[in-house]
Amino acid sequence: MTSSDDIAATMDDMGRRARAAAAILANAPAQTRTRAIDAAATRIERARDAILAANAEDMTFARGRGLSPAMLDRLSLDAARIDAIAASLRAVAAQDDPVGEILEAWNMPSGLAIERVRTPLGVIGVIYESRPNVTADAGVLCLRSGNAVILRGGSESLNSSLAIHACLAAGLREAGLPEDAIQLVPMRERAAVSHMLGMTETIDVIVPRGGKRLVGLVQSEARVPVFAHLEGVVHIYVDADADPEMALKVILNAKTRRTGICGSAECLLIHRDLADTIGQGVIRALIDSGVEVRGDSRLAAIDGVQSAAEDDWGREYLDRIIAARVVDGMDAALAHIARYGSSHTDCILTDDAETAARFLDEVDSAIVMHNASTQFADGGEFGMGAEIGIATGRLHARGPVGAAQLTSFKYKVRGNGAIRS
Repeated sequence: MTSSDDIAATMDDMGRRARAAAAILANAPAQTRTRAIDAAATRIERARDAILAANAEDMTFARGRGLSPAMLDRLSLDAARIDAIAASLRAVAAQDDPVGEILEAWNMPSGLAIERVRTPLGVIGVIYESRPNVTADAGVLCLRSGNAVILRGGSESLNSSLAIHACLAAGLREAGLPEDAIQLVPMRERAAVSHMLGMTETIDVIVPRGGKRLVGLVQSEARVPVFAHLEGVVHIYVDADADPEMALKVILNAKTRRTGICGSAECLLIHRDLADTIGQGVIRALIDSGVEVRGDSRLAAIDGVQSAAEDDWGREYLDRIIAARVVDGMDAALAHIARYGSSHTDCILTDDAETAARFLDEVDSAIVMHNASTQFADGGEFGMGAEIGIATGRLHARGPVGAAQLTSFKYKVRGNGAIRS
């Protein structure tokens, strides 16, 4: 057990070193940062066996703590997932570098030439749970955008994160960049998180990535600005004009592909005209796929459906469970999402273009979808290579947060002896 004084000293030292590294990164050539990311990807591929061994230790630890099957799936790595991590890093390396990008440029009658240019945020603190791939994604996205980062992963994923972090550090060394650009908190104690939230002199923004409890803790205690990445209470509304075959395919994928990710569907809203046709077929298919369905009074009459309680609406299960209810139409679906949604991702299934357009316009979520699985709510699937999370707030960044969203901007103003009258 590390003492509180030692934790504070360690975190403060990490902050100072990150601040110094950020100053170097902000002016490092884009090619140098690209080289570091590519080198880290190669290191991850070569360290596959070591990462798998570390992950096996974490899985044993997590099972001892009684983590749910869905949470164990989030934590688990295999050869394919490690290869996917390396591929994600290479995708980020191949992206255009955002630092220095000219967003706008104009001339004023006063003789001033003005440019608005992307700049790094500085030092980013990322606090996350379970998924060790976030160590790699967050690390390289911050590097791509010229930011230093302090990573604090979940206690259950510490060994996996340490093994992945070692590869990121090696990539930085190979490129001649400071290893302090990507640091990982090496302790499980929660006191490290609490101290991190108050490091206003060395951390510019905190990004929490996890469940409602984690995000709520960060938002309530942080003195550092926060990008809100709230829970994914994801809805799918099956409209009266939905195609039956497509609806079945999309809903099954949205719920069952991976239940432990934030884009997994958690609530199904079915138009009343379809309750006894498409609705029954979809509910039966979900049950046959091993999903527990918690339905309203009408759907609970279907064999195998459990009666939903009030707290099933607006709940992120991250498990093979889904809530379902019959709604009178679009207005009722919109009202339900507005009341119980988390502003993360919501979807409509319909062949009516006008109905779809209304849903996309009126649902106030970071991601709104039409006729597509909500499992696509992912920065990689949006062409960002990777993401640091899905921001559900309305300031600075919203939706998948990739490298470009981890930048701010400044104005470069040039004159030729211009003076103001």
